[in-house]
Amino acid sequence: MSQEKILILDFGSQYTQLIARRVRELNIYSEIHPYNNPPEITEDFKGVILSGSPFSVRDENAPIPNLDGIKGVLPLLGVCYGAQHLAKANGGEVLPSKIREYGRANLSFVNHSNPLFAGISEGSQVWMSHGDTITSLPDSCEIIASTKDVQVAGYQFVNENTFSIQFHPEVYHSTDGKTLLSNFLVNICKCSQDWTPDSFVQRTVDELKAKLSNDKVVLGLSGGVDSTVAAVLLNRAIGKNLYCIFVDNGLLRKGEFESVLEQYKGMGLNVKGVDAKSRFYEVLDGISDPEAKRKAIGHTFIDIFDAESKKLKNAKWLGQGTIYPDVIESAASATGKAHVIKSHHNVGGLPEKMGLKLVEPLRELFKDEVRALGRELGLPSSFIGRHPFPGPGLAIRCPGEITRAKLDILREADAVYIDQIRKHGLYDDIWQAFVAILPVRTVGVMGDGRTYDFACALRAVTSVDGMTADYYPFTHEFLGETATRIINEVSGINRVTYDITSKPPGTIEWE
Repeated sequence: MSQEKILILDFGSQYTQLIARRVRELNIYSEIHPYNNPPEITEDFKGVILSGSPFSVRDENAPIPNLDGIKGVLPLLGVCYGAQHLAKANGGEVLPSKIREYGRANLSFVNHSNPLFAGISEGSQVWMSHGDTITSLPDSCEIIASTKDVQVAGYQFVNENTFSIQFHPEVYHSTDGKTLLSNFLVNICKCSQDWTPDSFVQRTVDELKAKLSNDKVVLGLSGGVDSTVAAVLLNRAIGKNLYCIFVDNGLLRKGEFESVLEQYKGMGLNVKGVDAKSRFYEVLDGISDPEAKRKAIGHTFIDIFDAESKKLKNAKWLGQGTIYPDVIESAASATGKAHVIKSHHNVGGLPEKMGLKLVEPLRELFKDEVRALGRELGLPSSFIGRHPFPGPGLAIRCPGEITRAKLDILREADAVYIDQIRKHGLYDDIWQAFVAILPVRTVGVMGDGRTYDFACALRAVTSVDGMTADYYPFTHEFLGETATRIINEVSGINRVTYDITSKPPGTIEWE
Protein backbone atom coordinates (compact mmCIF):
# COMPACT_ATOMS: atom_id res chain seq x y z
CA MET A 1 0.00 0.00 0.00
CA SER A 2 1.45 3.36 -1.01
CA GLN A 3 1.87 6.10 1.58
CA GLU A 4 0.67 9.65 0.93
CA LYS A 5 3.54 12.12 1.27
CA ILE A 6 4.28 15.81 1.56
CA LEU A 7 7.63 16.79 0.07
CA ILE A 8 9.63 19.46 1.91
CA LEU A 9 12.46 20.99 -0.12
CA ASP A 10 15.17 22.19 2.26
CA PHE A 11 17.19 25.35 1.63
CA GLY A 12 19.19 25.00 4.86
CA SER A 13 16.75 26.56 7.34
CA GLN A 14 17.07 25.84 11.04
CA TYR A 15 13.29 25.31 11.05
CA THR A 16 13.03 22.69 8.27
CA GLN A 17 12.83 19.70 10.61
CA LEU A 18 10.19 21.56 12.58
CA ILE A 19 8.07 21.88 9.44
CA ALA A 20 8.24 18.12 8.97
CA ARG A 21 7.31 17.50 12.59
CA ARG A 22 4.30 19.83 12.38
CA VAL A 23 3.10 18.06 9.23
CA ARG A 24 3.40 14.70 10.97
CA GLU A 25 1.54 15.98 14.03
CA LEU A 26 -1.43 16.24 11.64
CA ASN A 27 -0.99 12.50 10.90
CA ILE A 28 0.45 13.18 7.46
CA TYR A 29 3.77 11.69 6.38
CA SER A 30 6.41 14.18 5.22
CA GLU A 31 9.88 13.82 3.73
CA ILE A 32 12.71 16.36 3.69
CA HIS A 33 14.99 16.44 0.65
CA PRO A 34 17.73 18.93 -0.32
CA TYR A 35 16.46 21.51 -2.81
CA ASN A 36 19.13 20.40 -5.30
CA ASN A 37 18.49 16.66 -4.95
CA PRO A 38 14.72 16.17 -4.97
CA PRO A 39 13.11 12.74 -5.36
CA GLU A 40 11.18 11.64 -8.42
CA ILE A 41 7.71 13.13 -8.14
CA THR A 42 5.27 10.21 -7.98
CA GLU A 43 1.53 10.09 -7.39
CA ASP A 44 2.23 9.49 -3.68
CA PHE A 45 3.24 13.14 -3.26
CA LYS A 46 0.17 15.24 -2.45
CA GLY A 47 1.92 18.62 -2.09
CA VAL A 48 5.23 20.43 -1.68
CA ILE A 49 6.56 22.93 0.89
CA LEU A 50 9.58 25.17 0.25
CA SER A 51 11.51 25.89 3.46
CA GLY A 52 13.22 29.02 4.71
CA SER A 53 16.95 29.57 4.32
CA PRO A 54 19.92 31.44 5.83
CA PHE A 55 20.55 32.74 2.28
CA SER A 56 19.03 35.81 0.67
CA VAL A 57 17.40 35.32 -2.75
CA ARG A 58 19.56 38.27 -3.82
CA ASP A 59 22.79 36.38 -3.07
CA GLU A 60 24.88 35.36 -6.04
CA ASN A 61 24.93 31.76 -4.77
CA ALA A 62 21.30 31.69 -3.60
CA PRO A 63 19.74 28.20 -3.77
CA ILE A 64 17.51 27.83 -6.83
CA PRO A 65 15.30 24.73 -7.08
CA ASN A 66 13.96 23.15 -10.23
CA LEU A 67 10.19 23.25 -9.77
CA ASP A 68 9.32 21.72 -13.13
CA GLY A 69 6.56 19.20 -12.56
CA ILE A 70 5.71 20.81 -9.19
CA LYS A 71 4.55 24.42 -9.57
CA GLY A 72 1.13 24.49 -11.16
CA VAL A 73 0.91 20.69 -10.92
CA LEU A 74 0.93 19.98 -7.18
CA PRO A 75 -0.23 22.26 -4.36
CA LEU A 76 2.80 24.32 -3.35
CA LEU A 77 3.51 26.39 -0.22
CA GLY A 78 6.53 28.70 -0.02
CA VAL A 79 7.67 29.64 3.50
CA CYS A 80 9.89 32.73 4.08
CA TYR A 81 12.80 32.17 1.64
CA GLY A 82 10.49 29.90 -0.35
CA ALA A 83 8.00 32.75 -0.67
CA GLN A 84 10.69 35.20 -1.76
CA HIS A 85 12.10 32.76 -4.30
CA LEU A 86 8.69 32.15 -5.89
CA ALA A 87 8.15 35.90 -6.17
CA LYS A 88 11.58 36.70 -7.63
CA ALA A 89 11.69 33.70 -9.98
CA ASN A 90 8.35 34.66 -11.51
CA GLY A 91 8.95 38.36 -12.17
CA GLY A 92 8.48 39.94 -8.75
CA GLU A 93 10.98 42.02 -6.80
CA VAL A 94 12.71 41.30 -3.49
CA LEU A 95 14.76 44.02 -1.75
CA PRO A 96 16.38 44.55 1.66
CA SER A 97 13.74 45.40 4.25
CA LYS A 98 13.54 48.97 5.48
CA ILE A 99 12.12 47.56 8.69
CA ARG A 100 13.58 44.14 9.43
CA GLU A 101 11.13 41.76 11.09
CA TYR A 102 12.49 39.25 13.58
CA GLY A 103 10.16 37.72 16.12
CA ARG A 104 6.48 38.29 16.83
CA ALA A 105 4.20 40.25 14.50
CA ASN A 106 0.44 40.39 13.99
CA LEU A 107 -1.60 40.05 10.84
CA SER A 108 -3.32 43.34 10.00
CA PHE A 109 -5.10 42.06 6.89
CA VAL A 110 -6.40 38.59 6.00
CA ASN A 111 -8.33 37.50 2.92
CA HIS A 112 -10.92 35.38 4.71
CA SER A 113 -12.19 33.84 1.47
CA ASN A 114 -8.76 32.39 0.69
CA PRO A 115 -8.59 28.67 1.57
CA LEU A 116 -5.11 28.98 3.12
CA PHE A 117 -6.38 31.48 5.73
CA ALA A 118 -9.74 29.87 6.54
CA GLY A 119 -10.48 30.38 10.23
CA ILE A 120 -7.59 32.84 10.74
CA SER A 121 -8.42 36.43 11.70
CA GLU A 122 -6.70 39.81 11.77
CA GLY A 123 -4.59 40.17 14.88
CA SER A 124 -3.32 36.59 14.70
CA GLN A 125 0.27 36.42 15.94
CA VAL A 126 2.91 35.14 13.50
CA TRP A 127 6.67 34.60 13.75
CA MET A 128 8.91 36.51 11.34
CA SER A 129 12.60 35.95 10.63
CA HIS A 130 13.76 37.81 7.51
CA GLY A 131 15.96 40.69 6.35
CA ASP A 132 14.47 40.97 2.84
CA THR A 133 10.94 41.81 1.78
CA ILE A 134 8.84 41.29 -1.34
CA THR A 135 8.33 44.79 -2.79
CA SER A 136 6.34 43.76 -5.85
CA LEU A 137 4.56 40.56 -6.85
CA PRO A 138 4.40 38.79 -10.19
CA ASP A 139 1.40 39.91 -12.26
CA SER A 140 -0.31 36.58 -11.69
CA CYS A 141 -0.40 36.97 -7.88
CA GLU A 142 -2.64 38.56 -5.26
CA ILE A 143 -1.93 39.51 -1.63
CA ILE A 144 -3.83 37.35 0.88
CA ALA A 145 -2.24 38.54 4.17
CA SER A 146 -0.30 41.54 5.55
CA THR A 147 1.22 42.78 8.79
CA LYS A 148 1.64 46.42 9.82
CA ASP A 149 5.19 46.52 8.44
CA VAL A 150 5.09 43.86 5.69
CA GLN A 151 2.45 44.27 3.01
CA VAL A 152 3.18 40.92 1.35
CA ALA A 153 2.93 38.57 4.34
CA GLY A 154 1.04 36.07 2.21
CA TYR A 155 0.10 35.75 -1.47
CA GLN A 156 -1.31 33.30 -4.00
CA PHE A 157 -0.79 32.70 -7.69
CA VAL A 158 -4.28 33.30 -9.09
CA ASN A 159 -6.06 30.21 -10.43
CA GLU A 160 -3.24 28.02 -9.12
CA ASN A 161 -2.77 26.12 -5.84
CA THR A 162 0.54 27.90 -5.25
CA PHE A 163 0.67 29.88 -1.99
CA SER A 164 3.41 31.74 -0.16
CA ILE A 165 3.81 33.19 3.34
CA GLN A 166 6.58 35.39 4.71
CA PHE A 167 6.21 34.08 8.26
CA HIS A 168 6.92 30.69 9.85
CA PRO A 169 3.74 28.69 10.64
CA GLU A 170 5.76 25.77 12.00
CA VAL A 171 6.92 27.56 15.18
CA TYR A 172 4.69 27.70 18.24
CA HIS A 173 4.87 31.51 18.29
CA SER A 174 2.63 31.56 15.18
CA THR A 175 -0.56 30.97 17.12
CA ASP A 176 -2.64 29.85 14.12
CA GLY A 177 0.24 28.09 12.38
CA LYS A 178 -1.27 24.64 12.85
CA THR A 179 -4.58 25.86 11.42
CA LEU A 180 -2.81 27.28 8.37
CA LEU A 181 -0.85 24.07 7.80
CA SER A 182 -4.03 22.03 8.20
CA ASN A 183 -5.77 24.26 5.65
CA PHE A 184 -2.97 23.62 3.18
CA LEU A 185 -2.45 19.92 3.85
CA VAL A 186 -6.02 18.73 4.41
CA ASN A 187 -8.22 21.17 2.50
CA ILE A 188 -5.90 22.06 -0.39
CA CYS A 189 -3.64 18.99 -0.75
CA LYS A 190 -6.51 16.63 0.21
CA CYS A 191 -4.33 14.50 2.52
CA SER A 192 -6.24 11.76 4.34
CA GLN A 193 -4.33 11.99 7.69
CA ASP A 194 -3.66 8.26 8.01
CA TRP A 195 -0.05 8.44 9.29
CA THR A 196 -0.39 6.89 12.79
CA PRO A 197 1.74 4.58 14.96
CA ASP A 198 -0.56 1.59 14.49
CA SER A 199 -0.63 2.03 10.70
CA PHE A 200 3.16 2.34 10.70
CA VAL A 201 3.58 -0.87 12.68
CA GLN A 202 1.35 -2.92 10.38
CA ARG A 203 2.79 -1.45 7.17
CA THR A 204 6.40 -1.84 8.35
CA VAL A 205 5.98 -5.40 9.63
CA ASP A 206 4.38 -6.42 6.32
CA GLU A 207 7.20 -4.74 4.38
CA LEU A 208 9.88 -6.40 6.54
CA LYS A 209 8.31 -9.84 6.09
CA ALA A 210 8.26 -9.39 2.33
CA LYS A 211 11.79 -7.93 2.21
CA LEU A 212 13.54 -10.34 4.56
CA SER A 213 11.54 -13.54 4.08
CA ASN A 214 13.55 -16.30 5.85
CA ASP A 215 16.84 -14.38 5.88
CA LYS A 216 18.80 -13.92 9.09
CA VAL A 217 19.37 -10.41 10.49
CA VAL A 218 22.01 -9.39 13.02
CA LEU A 219 21.48 -6.21 15.08
CA GLY A 220 23.58 -4.42 17.68
CA LEU A 221 21.58 -3.32 20.73
CA SER A 222 22.71 -0.29 22.72
CA GLY A 223 20.10 -0.22 25.48
CA GLY A 224 18.58 2.92 23.97
CA VAL A 225 15.12 3.59 22.58
CA ASP A 226 16.02 3.50 18.87
CA SER A 227 17.82 0.16 18.70
CA THR A 228 15.28 -1.42 21.07
CA VAL A 229 12.25 -0.35 19.04
CA ALA A 230 13.98 -1.43 15.82
CA ALA A 231 14.68 -4.85 17.36
CA VAL A 232 11.10 -5.32 18.56
CA LEU A 233 9.74 -4.38 15.10
CA LEU A 234 12.10 -6.82 13.40
CA ASN A 235 11.31 -9.49 15.99
CA ARG A 236 7.60 -9.12 15.23
CA ALA A 237 8.33 -9.57 11.53
CA ILE A 238 10.93 -12.38 11.51
CA GLY A 239 11.07 -13.76 15.08
CA LYS A 240 14.06 -15.97 15.86
CA ASN A 241 15.74 -15.07 12.57
CA LEU A 242 16.74 -11.85 14.34
CA TYR A 243 20.00 -12.20 16.27
CA CYS A 244 20.81 -9.34 18.67
CA ILE A 245 24.19 -8.55 20.17
CA PHE A 246 24.54 -6.33 23.25
CA VAL A 247 28.15 -5.32 23.92
CA ASP A 248 29.35 -4.16 27.34
CA ASN A 249 32.01 -1.61 26.43
CA GLY A 250 32.69 -0.66 30.04
CA LEU A 251 31.22 2.77 29.37
CA LEU A 252 27.66 2.11 30.48
CA ARG A 253 25.99 3.42 33.60
CA LYS A 254 25.96 1.63 36.95
CA GLY A 255 24.41 -1.83 36.70
CA GLU A 256 23.10 -1.07 33.23
CA PHE A 257 24.47 -3.98 31.25
CA GLU A 258 23.02 -6.66 33.52
CA SER A 259 19.62 -5.03 34.04
CA VAL A 260 19.07 -4.13 30.37
CA LEU A 261 20.15 -7.58 29.19
CA GLU A 262 17.51 -9.13 31.44
CA GLN A 263 14.88 -6.75 30.11
CA TYR A 264 15.76 -7.64 26.55
CA LYS A 265 15.34 -11.33 27.29
CA GLY A 266 12.02 -10.53 28.98
CA MET A 267 10.85 -8.93 25.73
CA GLY A 268 11.43 -12.20 23.93
CA LEU A 269 14.43 -10.97 21.95
CA ASN A 270 17.07 -13.43 20.83
CA VAL A 271 20.01 -11.59 22.40
CA LYS A 272 23.61 -12.37 23.35
CA GLY A 273 25.52 -10.27 25.89
CA VAL A 274 29.25 -9.74 25.25
CA ASP A 275 31.61 -8.56 28.00
CA ALA A 276 34.27 -6.51 26.20
CA LYS A 277 35.18 -3.99 28.92
CA SER A 278 38.87 -4.85 29.01
CA ARG A 279 39.24 -4.49 25.26
CA PHE A 280 37.75 -0.99 25.24
CA TYR A 281 39.78 0.14 28.27
CA GLU A 282 42.91 -1.04 26.51
CA VAL A 283 42.29 0.91 23.28
CA LEU A 284 41.24 4.06 25.18
CA ASP A 285 44.33 4.11 27.38
CA GLY A 286 46.15 7.43 26.99
CA ILE A 287 43.60 9.00 24.59
CA SER A 288 42.20 12.40 25.59
CA ASP A 289 41.04 13.97 22.29
CA PRO A 290 37.22 13.69 21.98
CA GLU A 291 37.20 12.70 18.30
CA ALA A 292 39.99 10.18 18.85
CA LYS A 293 37.91 8.63 21.65
CA ARG A 294 34.85 8.35 19.43
CA LYS A 295 36.81 6.77 16.61
CA ALA A 296 38.62 4.33 18.90
CA ILE A 297 35.31 3.25 20.44
CA GLY A 298 33.61 3.00 17.03
CA HIS A 299 36.40 0.95 15.46
CA THR A 300 36.63 -1.36 18.45
CA PHE A 301 32.89 -1.90 18.46
CA ILE A 302 32.98 -2.76 14.75
CA ASP A 303 35.76 -5.32 15.32
CA ILE A 304 33.95 -6.97 18.23
CA PHE A 305 30.56 -6.91 16.55
CA ASP A 306 32.06 -8.34 13.36
CA ALA A 307 33.76 -11.17 15.26
CA GLU A 308 30.56 -12.05 17.14
CA SER A 309 28.44 -11.85 13.98
CA LYS A 310 30.72 -14.29 12.16
CA LYS A 311 29.76 -16.91 14.70
CA LEU A 312 26.29 -16.71 13.15
CA LYS A 313 26.23 -18.58 9.87
CA ASN A 314 24.45 -17.21 6.79
CA ALA A 315 23.37 -13.81 8.12
CA LYS A 316 22.43 -11.59 5.16
CA TRP A 317 21.25 -8.34 6.79
CA LEU A 318 22.50 -5.84 9.34
CA GLY A 319 19.72 -4.15 11.34
CA GLN A 320 20.19 -0.60 12.62
CA GLY A 321 18.15 1.86 14.67
CA THR A 322 18.87 4.79 12.31
CA ILE A 323 16.22 7.51 12.68
CA TYR A 324 15.17 10.33 10.37
CA PRO A 325 17.37 13.16 11.75
CA ASP A 326 20.41 10.95 10.96
CA VAL A 327 19.16 10.50 7.39
CA ILE A 328 18.54 14.24 6.98
CA GLU A 329 21.98 15.12 8.33
CA SER A 330 23.65 12.64 5.98
CA ALA A 331 21.78 14.09 3.01
CA ALA A 332 22.69 17.66 4.02
CA SER A 333 26.33 16.67 4.44
CA ALA A 334 26.31 15.08 0.99
CA THR A 335 25.20 18.36 -0.58
CA GLY A 336 27.76 20.39 1.33
CA LYS A 337 25.12 22.39 3.22
CA ALA A 338 25.83 21.11 6.75
CA HIS A 339 28.73 21.52 9.18
CA VAL A 340 29.97 18.44 11.02
CA ILE A 341 29.89 19.27 14.74
CA LYS A 342 31.08 15.83 15.85
CA SER A 343 31.20 12.39 14.34
CA HIS A 344 28.27 10.12 15.10
CA HIS A 345 28.93 6.88 16.92
CA ASN A 346 27.02 4.17 15.12
CA VAL A 347 27.86 1.06 13.18
CA GLY A 348 28.89 2.95 10.06
CA GLY A 349 31.28 0.84 8.01
CA LEU A 350 29.86 -2.47 9.21
CA PRO A 351 27.71 -3.31 6.15
CA GLU A 352 30.72 -3.00 3.82
CA LYS A 353 33.09 -4.80 6.19
CA MET A 354 30.72 -7.69 6.77
CA GLY A 355 29.25 -7.93 3.28
CA LEU A 356 25.71 -7.45 4.64
CA LYS A 357 22.72 -5.59 3.29
CA LEU A 358 21.25 -2.89 5.52
CA VAL A 359 17.74 -2.84 7.03
CA GLU A 360 16.66 0.28 8.97
CA PRO A 361 12.98 0.08 9.96
CA LEU A 362 12.97 3.46 11.79
CA ARG A 363 14.67 5.63 9.17
CA GLU A 364 11.38 7.47 8.48
CA LEU A 365 10.81 8.50 12.12
CA PHE A 366 11.76 11.33 14.47
CA LYS A 367 12.68 10.50 18.07
CA ASP A 368 9.24 11.34 19.51
CA GLU A 369 7.65 9.15 16.82
CA VAL A 370 9.96 6.29 17.81
CA ARG A 371 8.74 6.65 21.39
CA ALA A 372 5.10 6.67 20.24
CA LEU A 373 5.84 3.54 18.21
CA GLY A 374 7.40 1.93 21.28
CA ARG A 375 4.19 2.53 23.21
CA GLU A 376 2.19 1.03 20.35
CA LEU A 377 4.46 -2.05 20.46
CA GLY A 378 3.93 -2.39 24.23
CA LEU A 379 7.51 -1.68 25.31
CA PRO A 380 8.12 -1.04 29.03
CA SER A 381 7.91 2.62 30.00
CA SER A 382 11.48 2.32 31.34
CA PHE A 383 12.64 2.03 27.73
CA ILE A 384 10.22 4.44 26.08
CA GLY A 385 10.82 7.32 28.49
CA ARG A 386 14.51 6.69 28.94
CA HIS A 387 16.82 9.68 28.55
CA PRO A 388 19.02 9.54 25.42
CA PHE A 389 22.43 7.96 26.02
CA PRO A 390 25.32 8.55 23.61
CA GLY A 391 26.93 5.69 21.69
CA PRO A 392 30.40 6.41 23.18
CA GLY A 393 28.75 6.32 26.63
CA LEU A 394 30.58 7.69 29.63
CA ALA A 395 33.73 8.26 27.56
CA ILE A 396 32.41 11.65 26.40
CA ARG A 397 31.31 12.54 29.93
CA CYS A 398 34.87 12.11 31.09
CA PRO A 399 36.82 14.95 29.41
CA GLY A 400 40.51 14.25 29.12
CA GLU A 401 42.15 10.89 29.63
CA ILE A 402 39.96 7.97 30.66
CA THR A 403 40.82 5.60 33.51
CA ARG A 404 38.81 2.83 35.14
CA ALA A 405 39.02 4.68 38.45
CA LYS A 406 37.51 7.87 36.96
CA LEU A 407 34.77 5.88 35.24
CA ASP A 408 33.88 4.16 38.51
CA ILE A 409 33.64 7.52 40.29
CA LEU A 410 31.53 8.91 37.44
CA ARG A 411 29.17 5.91 37.52
CA GLU A 412 28.54 6.35 41.24
CA ALA A 413 27.96 10.11 40.98
CA ASP A 414 25.61 9.67 38.02
CA ALA A 415 23.61 7.05 39.90
CA VAL A 416 23.12 9.42 42.85
CA TYR A 417 22.12 12.28 40.55
CA ILE A 418 19.53 10.25 38.61
CA ASP A 419 18.19 8.85 41.89
CA GLN A 420 17.71 12.42 43.12
CA ILE A 421 15.88 13.40 39.93
CA ARG A 422 13.58 10.38 40.19
CA LYS A 423 13.01 10.91 43.91
CA HIS A 424 11.84 14.47 43.25
CA GLY A 425 9.56 13.36 40.39
CA LEU A 426 11.49 15.31 37.74
CA TYR A 427 12.75 12.55 35.43
CA ASP A 428 9.98 12.81 32.84
CA ASP A 429 10.25 16.63 32.74
CA ILE A 430 13.86 16.42 31.59
CA TRP A 431 15.10 15.42 28.13
CA GLN A 432 18.55 14.35 29.33
CA ALA A 433 20.48 14.45 32.59
CA PHE A 434 23.95 13.24 33.49
CA VAL A 435 27.16 13.94 35.40
CA ALA A 436 30.48 14.82 33.75
CA ILE A 437 33.67 14.26 35.73
CA LEU A 438 36.07 17.13 35.08
CA PRO A 439 39.79 16.74 34.30
CA VAL A 440 40.77 18.84 37.32
CA ARG A 441 41.29 18.16 41.00
CA THR A 442 40.30 20.72 43.60
CA VAL A 443 41.17 21.29 47.24
CA GLY A 444 38.52 20.52 49.81
CA VAL A 445 38.08 19.92 53.52
CA MET A 446 36.31 16.83 54.85
CA GLY A 447 36.32 16.30 58.57
CA ASP A 448 39.58 17.72 59.82
CA GLY A 449 41.54 16.70 56.73
CA ARG A 450 42.42 18.20 53.39
CA THR A 451 41.18 16.52 50.23
CA TYR A 452 42.38 16.83 46.66
CA ASP A 453 39.68 15.18 44.58
CA PHE A 454 37.79 15.57 41.32
CA ALA A 455 35.18 18.19 40.52
CA CYS A 456 32.07 17.17 38.62
CA ALA A 457 29.41 19.01 36.62
CA LEU A 458 25.71 18.20 36.65
CA ARG A 459 23.88 18.62 33.35
CA ALA A 460 20.11 18.56 32.74
CA VAL A 461 18.30 19.94 29.72
CA THR A 462 14.82 20.26 28.30
CA SER A 463 14.30 19.68 24.59
CA VAL A 464 11.87 18.32 22.01
CA ASP A 465 14.29 16.57 19.69
CA GLY A 466 17.80 17.40 20.89
CA MET A 467 18.37 19.93 18.09
CA THR A 468 18.12 22.80 20.59
CA ALA A 469 18.02 22.63 24.38
CA ASP A 470 17.68 24.76 27.52
CA TYR A 471 19.07 23.92 30.94
CA TYR A 472 16.56 22.63 33.47
CA PRO A 473 15.79 25.21 36.22
CA PHE A 474 16.42 23.15 39.35
CA THR A 475 15.75 24.85 42.66
CA HIS A 476 18.72 25.80 44.81
CA GLU A 477 17.39 23.38 47.40
CA PHE A 478 17.54 20.49 44.93
CA LEU A 479 21.04 21.37 43.79
CA GLY A 480 22.27 21.76 47.35
CA GLU A 481 20.78 18.44 48.42
CA THR A 482 22.20 16.66 45.37
CA ALA A 483 25.68 18.12 45.81
CA THR A 484 25.70 17.07 49.45
CA ARG A 485 24.70 13.52 48.58
CA ILE A 486 27.33 13.17 45.84
CA ILE A 487 30.15 14.50 48.02
CA ASN A 488 29.09 12.36 50.98
CA GLU A 489 28.37 9.16 49.05
CA VAL A 490 30.94 9.19 46.24
CA SER A 491 34.57 8.80 47.18
CA GLY A 492 36.77 10.86 44.87
CA ILE A 493 34.56 13.96 44.36
CA ASN A 494 34.73 17.04 46.58
CA ARG A 495 33.16 19.74 44.37
CA VAL A 496 29.90 19.85 42.39
CA THR A 497 28.88 22.44 39.76
CA TYR A 498 25.76 22.86 37.58
CA ASP A 499 26.07 23.54 33.82
CA ILE A 500 23.54 26.21 32.70
CA THR A 501 24.65 26.44 29.05
CA SER A 502 21.92 26.20 26.41
CA LYS A 503 22.26 24.54 22.99
CA PRO A 504 23.35 26.48 21.03
CA PRO A 505 25.96 27.78 21.81
CA GLY A 506 26.93 24.63 23.71
CA THR A 507 26.14 21.02 22.90
CA ILE A 508 24.21 18.80 25.28
CA GLU A 509 27.14 16.45 25.90
CA TRP A 510 30.51 17.74 27.05
CA GLU A 511 32.49 16.11 24.23
